[in-house]
Amino acid sequence: MIDRRLLKNFDWPIFLITLIIALIGVAMIYSASQYKSQFLSSQRESKLSYPIKQLIWVGAGLVALLTIIGVNHQTLIKYAYSLYFFNLILLILVLIFGRVAGGAQRWFRLGLFSFQPSELAKIIIILSLARYLKDREAQVKRAKGLIAPFCLVLFPLILILRQPHLGTAFLLLPILFLMLYVAGAKGRHLTAIILIGLLVIAPLGYHFLLKDYQKERLSVFLNPGLDPLGKGYSLNQSKIAIGSGRFWGKGWLKGTQTQLHFLTAQYTDFIFSVLGEEWGFLGAFVVLSLYATLLWRGMRVAVQAKDRAGALLAVGLCAMIALEILINVGMTIGIMPVSGLPLPLLTYGGSSLLTTMLSIGLLLNIQMRRFMF
Repeated sequence: MIDRRLLKNFDWPIFLITLIIALIGVAMIYSASQYKSQFLSSQRESKLSYPIKQLIWVGAGLVALLTIIGVNHQTLIKYAYSLYFFNLILLILVLIFGRVAGGAQRWFRLGLFSFQPSELAKIIIILSLARYLKDREAQVKRAKGLIAPFCLVLFPLILILRQPHLGTAFLLLPILFLMLYVAGAKGRHLTAIILIGLLVIAPLGYHFLLKDYQKERLSVFLNPGLDPLGKGYSLNQSKIAIGSGRFWGKGWLKGTQTQLHFLTAQYTDFIFSVLGEEWGFLGAFVVLSLYATLLWRGMRVAVQAKDRAGALLAVGLCAMIALEILINVGMTIGIMPVSGLPLPLLTYGGSSLLTTMLSIGLLLNIQMRRFMF
């Protein structure tokens, strides 16, 4: 049971905004899955439609959120390294026994549902960094003191790249840099590392780590007119969908790019395109405003946290959510390469939804205990 004194500090705006965005996501997934539901070839899929599955995940996510706020975040940070090694084992096992889909091996199959250990890894890595950095302000000011936190991120990053899941793997790096900066690392050290990464590691990674389809995505991003009916098709259709929504949108269930299935991956990667087509600029503005308010409240939690570990944890979680929003929305309008990163709380998928709900639960957890230190 949660102490009643803690409930007095419960941040209702964060909770309600989270719930509203999640329910908007269910409505968008319902619209985006209408075409596919008419032509389902799998009897198993027809028994449980996409919006109903997502509703089940929303319910599970709320249970996870309410459960996590009952555990002191300091306790979670205390056991962060144990969770870290457990997650490493999961990341190894998924490469051996995981389900393969679309050329990637990222999922454990759990009956009608699937689970991605790489999604859970994001929270666990942030917890582990918060534990390591909380008492090491003096060490991280030296270049040598940055080796250990980089290693904490490097091992799971390599395993995630092997799946491959490029978007999630490289999402970890800006989170690491931001947490290091907040923890006291010197800007010149971080800048030097970034320059080395861009000038040396990135070119090597492009040639030796990226798959052919990932290189093609980058080529299409740099040259949108390249192969408009092939590799550039999804991006072009996304921009057409968003642009055709104009200010008011075409109306729920009335988006032609969506309902006629010109838009690909419309209930996953390009769910924001469905929102833009059917609800227009106004609907997109409302949803982005909800996200902005959520992140503002989250950073407020970091500022008000009385313990250093809680503040670092809140910064990392807010950075994760903000980057996913920026990259996914940027991808749909053509200012970011297609990466496969989900739009938090809106994209169809249980692993992403649970990860975001747990993140929100941790933010609420830190806020509720800010007077206990």
